[in-house]
Amino acid sequence: MATGSLTQALCPGSLFMGEQGTMAQNLYGPGVRMGNWNEDVYLEEELMKDFLAKRDKGQLLIQRNRRLKENLLRPMQLSISEDGYIRYGDKVMLVNPDHPETEADLFLGGDLSLCMTPDEIKAHLSDELEVPCGLSAAQTKIPVGRNTFTILCAAGEVIGQVLRYGQNFRLGIAGGFADRMLYLSSDHRTLTKSSKRSWLQEVYLTDEDSYLNCWQAAFPDPQLRLEYEGFPVLANAKILINHCHTNRGLVAHRHLFLSTYFGKEAEVAAHTYLDSHRVEKPKNHWMLVTGNPRKDSSTMLDLPKPPAEDTRVLEPVAEPGARNAPGAHACTRPM
Repeated sequence: MATGSLTQALCPGSLFMGEQGTMAQNLYGPGVRMGNWNEDVYLEEELMKDFLAKRDKGQLLIQRNRRLKENLLRPMQLSISEDGYIRYGDKVMLVNPDHPETEADLFLGGDLSLCMTPDEIKAHLSDELEVPCGLSAAQTKIPVGRNTFTILCAAGEVIGQVLRYGQNFRLGIAGGFADRMLYLSSDHRTLTKSSKRSWLQEVYLTDEDSYLNCWQAAFPDPQLRLEYEGFPVLANAKILINHCHTNRGLVAHRHLFLSTYFGKEAEVAAHTYLDSHRVEKPKNHWMLVTGNPRKDSSTMLDLPKPPAEDTRVLEPVAEPGARNAPGAHACTRPM
């Protein structure tokens, strides 16, 4: 108490001076510049110049994001099969047909198409596709850049040659880009490399050309699988797609959801599911969907299925002379 009284006695006008300082600060208007105002003005000008320079060069994040979306969602034209068979060089969609899911209550219904799925964070920072690139199964039937695959040769086959059961092939996708080709690949799972939700063998897209890119088509019925070996693969029919290196089947996990750049989609992995009769489950079934020659729809999924589709008689297919003409070129691997 004595110290406080002494301070007030020595500085009787201290409170009055503080009130005057507060009143003086309130007298400044918005047009009065205080502090390092000159430095702040220059910083704002530099930020604006940097923004305009990036905008002119197309380097803004929103511009990169828009370009990537335009490429991935660019409409594509599927190949039209004249004789009902798949050939090397055809552009197709890989579709897992709709089937009832009995192992889970929540799942994605309908036909699911295999789609390339870039990382959500990296997609906002670049307009290019990162390698390796992820995959997912989405509820879309429209052929676009992210779900249109090309049947590529694996061992010197000729473009236009009929794809047969048990024959190696590769699946390439450009993603809407003109100078880029990624290949569907897989490898044995490890402690650090596996699928995100099921922890099974991972399936991804890479630009490396190796034996890990090779796949084979098999007939779904195991009792007729050997008889169908060497026969042409039918377009828009159920098949099994097995990885040559690991002998695992391509599978769509409808009950395992992924939060992707395009929303909620299903996980895709490499694993063979067998029922009690040692038959592959519907989640391992795929169709190589081709284009529709009619103008009112883009794929053959829009057409009604003919009766007795599974009992269609296979006939030997003779390679047309036009396919082996000098104009047809052999597959070459990228440098």
